[in-house]
Order: sequence, then structure tokens, then C-alpha cells
Amino acid sequence: MEVSLLVPAKDEKDNIAPLVKYFLEFTQRHNLNWEMIIVDDGSVDGTYEELKRVASGYPNIKFYRHRRNLGVTHALKTALRHAKYEVVAFFPADLQFTLEDVLKMSERMEKEGIDLVAGWKVGKYEKHLVSWIYNFLVRVLFGIKIHDMNSIKVMRREVLELLPLRKDWHRYIIPWAKEYGFKIVEERVILRPRIYGVSKYRGFGRILVGFFDLLSVKFLITFRRKPMFFFGGLGLLSTVLGILAGTIALYLRIFRHFGYRPLIYLVMFLLLSGLILFLMGFLGELISGLYDTIEGESLLKYEEDEGNP
Repeated sequence: MEVSLLVPAKDEKDNIAPLVKYFLEFTQRHNLNWEMIIVDDGSVDGTYEELKRVASGYPNIKFYRHRRNLGVTHALKTALRHAKYEVVAFFPADLQFTLEDVLKMSERMEKEGIDLVAGWKVGKYEKHLVSWIYNFLVRVLFGIKIHDMNSIKVMRREVLELLPLRKDWHRYIIPWAKEYGFKIVEERVILRPRIYGVSKYRGFGRILVGFFDLLSVKFLITFRRKPMFFFGGLGLLSTVLGILAGTIALYLRIFRHFGYRPLIYLVMFLLLSGLILFLMGFLGELISGLYDTIEGESLLKYEEDEGNP
């Protein structure tokens, strides 16, 4: 199977030469017609200069550069635009994964007719607890049985083409693939210790960003087709509570001769909130309709049943 390796690289100068050597030796040893597309995502350590030094002149290696850091998702999309094969693999430049596993995953993909093979890391992982919590939340929220969302992946290029272009949303390739009905399996892969450079995913701030991104993706996948179901439901609840509170306020004022101003404010708040939520639902339906129109033609060709011409 012909495979395009999509390799985002951010400040990975020391890993470039070993990566290029590893790729060339591996493809020659196994007689593979693969290509590797490396995207320097705004590095400041001379990664692009190292790419020009060690990767120039090889027809099966391409490299490009972002002038500033745009994130892994944009780097993958850039690499995908220049990939020529129908099967692509997300392969980080840090050399913590092996091409042997990519070959194994691509062979399984071809044999079983799979759309996406997700790697399941086996090995020491410094953020094991955070990764376990994150993967557990994804499995619960999206109903996915895959154990590892942030490993290497081998997939048909249309899976990645349909991924929304949002920074760091490469972490949600699997939930989006499930949303579009692609066939997904997982394969255990070896995780090796990093030799050069440092991990780019450190700090408590990235955990918060990942958590809120997770909620955003869940919201979009669940409610983007029917935003009125979400906003309209909340609006209806708020309106019913407002009417109920208003009824109580009228009863107290008329029959008990008792006026309670905070209760009136609560009635006003609930009724106005209900109206605003209904308006947000209508606005969401308009936006969703525009999104479906733009997305429709590209999505339809992936969902058509195969048949004889």
C-alpha cells in the first residue's frame, strides 16, 4: 500500500537527520513506495534549515514551512494538500513511534477494509494519568471504544479532509471519524522514549485547553445538526419556570396580599432568558443550514453507496 507520512515538526532540529535516515533506510529495506511530507510549524531552532540540509534531493521527501506556529492540525492539513496517496499516516517528528507499526497498521487497513487504524501506545508515558483521564472522558462522551486518541494514526485521506480546521483539533480525529461513519479499529504500537528535544504538550494550561476543546467538540457533534433541540429545550424550560414563578407571584399578591420584589425579578429573568435562548436556537439553525450547504457536496461523495456504473 502506498502511504503518505504527514509529519508536523515544531523545534525538532535534532530529530530531523535521524528521521530522514530512518525513513530512507526503512522504505528501501521493505521496498515501499511511500512518501514523507514534513511541515515545519514555525520553528525557531533552525528546523527548516536542517530540513534543507539533509532532506533536499530525495523525490519521496517533501518539506514545507509555516512562517509562524499554527498548530498540529494546520500542519497536518498543509501536509495533506501536498500528499499524493489516498492513505495517509499521522507520524510525529519526535521518533517516539516506529515505521514498523505504521506498516503493520496500513497492512491491516488494506486487509480488513478499514478507514482509520488508531495506535494504542504501549510503553512508559510521562503523562499517563492525564492521558488516561482524557481518553476515559472521550470514550464516555462520544461512545467510542478506542483506548488512545493521541497516538499515531493511519487513515484514508478523506477522514482528515473532513476534520474541521481548528487549532489542536487533530486530537479529535477519531470522534469526527465516528461522526461521519468511518470504520475505526485500534492497533497496539510501541512508544519509545524521546531522545532529542522536549515535549510540546506540557503545563496545566494545556490540560484546561484540552478539556474545553473536548466540550466544544462534543457540543458541535451532538447539537450542530439540531441546535434548536439544545437551545430551544433550555428556552422552553426557562419559560415554563418563569410562568410558574409568575403564577406564584400573582397568587401571593392577589390572595395573600404579599408582594415579593425579588420574585418578580426572577420571573423577568426566566422569561427573558427563555426568549433569548429561543432566538439563539433560531440563529443556530441558520448557521447550521449554511454549514450543511457548504459541507454537503464534499461529504456526499464519501457517503454514497458503491455500485456498478
